[in-house]
Amino acid sequence: MFRLALQRVSAAVGSKLRPISVGQQQVRFMGNTVDDGQFKTWKPLAPTLRQRRMTSRKHLHKGGPVRELTVAKRRTGGRNNTGRITCRHRGGGAKRRIRLVDFRRKETGPQQVIRLEYDPGRSAHIALIKHMETGKLSYILAPVGLKPGAIVQSFMGESKPKSPAQIKEEEEAAAAAALAAEAEARAQFEKSLAEDAETDAYGKVESIEVEGAQEYTSEGLKHQAASSSRASLVVGNCMPLKMVPIGTIIHNIGLHPYGRAQLARSAGASVQLLYTAPTGLAQIKMMSGEIRRVPVEACATLGRVSNANHKNQKLGGAGARRRRGWRPTVRGTAMNTHDHPHGGGRGKSKGNKHPRSPWGKPAKGGKTRRKPNPMVVRARPRR
Repeated sequence: MFRLALQRVSAAVGSKLRPISVGQQQVRFMGNTVDDGQFKTWKPLAPTLRQRRMTSRKHLHKGGPVRELTVAKRRTGGRNNTGRITCRHRGGGAKRRIRLVDFRRKETGPQQVIRLEYDPGRSAHIALIKHMETGKLSYILAPVGLKPGAIVQSFMGESKPKSPAQIKEEEEAAAAAALAAEAEARAQFEKSLAEDAETDAYGKVESIEVEGAQEYTSEGLKHQAASSSRASLVVGNCMPLKMVPIGTIIHNIGLHPYGRAQLARSAGASVQLLYTAPTGLAQIKMMSGEIRRVPVEACATLGRVSNANHKNQKLGGAGARRRRGWRPTVRGTAMNTHDHPHGGGRGKSKGNKHPRSPWGKPAKGGKTRRKPNPMVVRARPRR
């Protein structure tokens, strides 16, 4: 009897861990959870687990981060230096360490992707890369399609900003070199005329003069930039906007020349490059429909930010929000008159007022910007 009962228990446990096919995907049962590669769901052992749905992390690193690339996150509870609450609904939560992500990408040379990791401080995943020459480790935002073992590069260090004195010195050196090449070509031409007065000598000298002058023209530099950009169109590579082909999908974009990346950094974010040039301003189209200008020396990374399913996940219960450092939000209609513009009155009325913040600013789509941004070419479409 004991042996028969043991066989029944082992058969039941084996049936729980046996993978079943749903469509053409293999779904793996891990106790009370199911992970199909896109989302992870829970068996409803509690009311909060019935609607809980999180993005899959089975392809990420299971251990902790590199300790040297993290710093402790000190919480303030939404209070300033005087102890007053300046940011509502903040407080508590689990302890975290901030991952130091490299948003400048100044290190040139090939870098190998070691692993993909989860970052509690952002919605996107991060990638640990190692420089193949120096062995230096760093974190970058992981784009879609980036896998361990891939090789990425940065071309931001090759085009460093130059001071006016350096630009003037280079222009003078280029002019002197052009004059020297012209004098040498003219001397060769006069020498060839003295030796032989044939026409083919003139053609040879002309070709030498044109080749010497082409090295210092902008067309040659444009050709070099275009060829280098064509040779480096790999997902995860970072380069200035002037080296990116028009129409490319990019992310992690800077707002200042040779500065850190500030745009399109959240999960699933991407931007399309509409126009670029060797100098001046480029134009990009945001996911919201806004078209704005950005300096061509600003950094940009090829590809789209990973973890696009982040917008479809559900936390399930209020406890998940509290563990992330968020406190409850009280509705304005539930407050008194002196606490909120929607407060007071009888019942659930808000006094025939348009939605607004506790300080009287328009909410839910109202315009609050007083001065238009001169870098915005076309604002995002509004409802």
